[in-house]
Amino acid sequence: MTGLIFISFAFAAEEGVVRWVIDGDTFELEGGEKVRLIGVDAPENMVWKDRVEIYGPEATLFARAFLEGQKVRLETDLQKKDKYGRTLAYVYLKDGTFVNARLIEEGLARAIVIPPNRRRYPELKSAQEKAKKLQKGLWAAP
Repeated sequence: MTGLIFISFAFAAEEGVVRWVIDGDTFELEGGEKVRLIGVDAPENMVWKDRVEIYGPEATLFARAFLEGQKVRLETDLQKKDKYGRTLAYVYLKDGTFVNARLIEEGLARAIVIPPNRRRYPELKSAQEKAKKLQKGLWAAP
C-alpha cells in the first residue's frame, strides 16, 4: 500500500504603510522594515553610487507615486529575507492591485525568478510579455 504525502506551505502575510521608496523594487515601511519585491528587477537608480540605468529614475518615480503613504499587504514566499535582511514580498494595494506585476506591466522592470521564490513567476512573466507586446518602457528602447 502506498501512502500520499501532502506538504503544505503557509505563506505569511502582513500589512504596513510605505514610508518611502528607495528605488523601483525596494521600499521601507513605517517602522523601518525594508521590503524587496519578489520577481522584479527594476533598473538601478543609485545616484549616490553613480549607478543610474536607463528607466531607473522612471521606475523609482512611478513606485514613489504609486506606493508612498499607501497601506500595503505583504505576502512572502519560501524565502522570507534576502542576504541584506530585507523582507522579500509580493505586494498588494488595498484595492487588490498586485504591485510587482504592475511595475513590470508598465515596462519599468523585468520579471526574474530567484529560487526558491517562484510561486507568482508565471503571472510576472505574463506581465512582461504584455509590456513587450505594447513596447512599453524598457521594451521601447532599441
